[in-house]
Amino acid sequence: MKQKVIIIGAGLGGLFTGAILSKEGFEVTLLEKNALIGGGLETFHRFGEHFDTGMHVIGGMHPDGNIWKICRYLGIINDVKVREVDDDCTDYLYFSEDHDSYQIGKGREGFINSLAQKFPHERENLERYVDAILGIANKVDLFNLRPSERPMSFFVESDDFLIAADEFIAKFTDDKRLRSVLAYMNPLYGGKAHETPAYIHAIISTLYIKGASRFVGGSQHFANLLADLIQQHGGHIFANDGVKWIEVNDHQIDYVRTRSGKQFTADYYISDIHPCTLLKLMDEKAFPKSYRERLNIIPNTHSAFTLYIKLKPNTFPYINHSEYYMTRYADVWNFSRTDRPWPLGFLMMTPPNEGQGEYATKVLVTAPMPFQMVKQWEDTTVGHRGADYEKWKAECARLLLEQLEEMHPGFSEAIEAINTSSPLTIRDYYGVKEGSICGYAKNCQNIILSQVPVVTKIRNLLLTGQNINLHGFCGVPLTAINTCEAILGINYIINKINACTD
Repeated sequence: MKQKVIIIGAGLGGLFTGAILSKEGFEVTLLEKNALIGGGLETFHRFGEHFDTGMHVIGGMHPDGNIWKICRYLGIINDVKVREVDDDCTDYLYFSEDHDSYQIGKGREGFINSLAQKFPHERENLERYVDAILGIANKVDLFNLRPSERPMSFFVESDDFLIAADEFIAKFTDDKRLRSVLAYMNPLYGGKAHETPAYIHAIISTLYIKGASRFVGGSQHFANLLADLIQQHGGHIFANDGVKWIEVNDHQIDYVRTRSGKQFTADYYISDIHPCTLLKLMDEKAFPKSYRERLNIIPNTHSAFTLYIKLKPNTFPYINHSEYYMTRYADVWNFSRTDRPWPLGFLMMTPPNEGQGEYATKVLVTAPMPFQMVKQWEDTTVGHRGADYEKWKAECARLLLEQLEEMHPGFSEAIEAINTSSPLTIRDYYGVKEGSICGYAKNCQNIILSQVPVVTKIRNLLLTGQNINLHGFCGVPLTAINTCEAILGINYIINKINACTD
């Protein structure tokens, strides 16, 4: 008889964990509170267009990339629809302070050469810097899908791992402008000066130096591929019926009960939701007080305000790379601060459609935003936040559009319609504390605090998702392996992935 697994939450972490365990012979049931599965992979329909809820610049999906290998092992790689970004410009940066721009090339040589054009006197330093971050990433067994002698995580005991990312960058150049340019991916991991560990910066940077991709036709299809795999192996997915209560006795879960009153039992239970949200679903005695307090005091990364823009036909070109707008060089590390004028910058992309042509049909603009900016409405619910909130959102959209117009003069003439979301949208839709978009914040000054293991004090409860190990489209699937191997045994999945050649 198959062992049963209940997964709470059908986001990227729950789906990957469920897909792996289903493939390995477990009977998997996913319980999702939203009407659609996928979490950050979900899409919604507005103005006749499908928009991704998340900003999907994905790494690890190039042939032989780590996520590509996992998808091959799962048997879905030939059905994944992605488009590689341009080799000569994987990212475009614009700084309003001096109206200068930078194009970032793909690969070690492409990255170095592209920045050496702007900083010719820094070529040797750029070479040292790139080799250093590639070297850090190479030390992480899980990132490289290498067998390990101990349960795997992204953390490695090393001097470079334990220093702050901004201090790590400063080791290689005295040029303050170049330091800021090298930190441009900060919005992708919610970095803070003097806090974010260098290994977070190195892993994220390595991913995109090796090449980024985009989902074609929206990200929902990827969530559906994982869901189909689970169901093909006899699994079940229940959407729009989230877990309301978790019954814990004698350090193990007896059952979970959903909003509709259904009860589910299993051999293992896995949580893909924010740990602080998980705590609210069970008696406070289920975990020791020290554990609960620790989960509640770990800081979260910043949230975001997003514009979903439908374009008039044939008015704005499709851009096959991501674009970053930054205000001042000195503010690259300040996105989480409230003592700076918002917005300090944004990430923009034109998502590719099936049969993408010369012109884009939509634009996504995501600007990091501290949750404190919406705190006055934190006790409101969707659709009942009031006129002041709607006025505030409109002003935020106006400020972003001004910056977008600066980077692309005439852009406003191409706009047909705009939808917006705020940190409250993210908090309520995903059940994420403070609307965090990058999970728990990692802090090199207290690295133990920010490390949350997949195993818990409840014997049959494991954790997965972006608050464990590393967030994002790369970090979450790798954490899913970590979670699955807590059941199956160390290196069990890693060895199967590496043995797969078809």
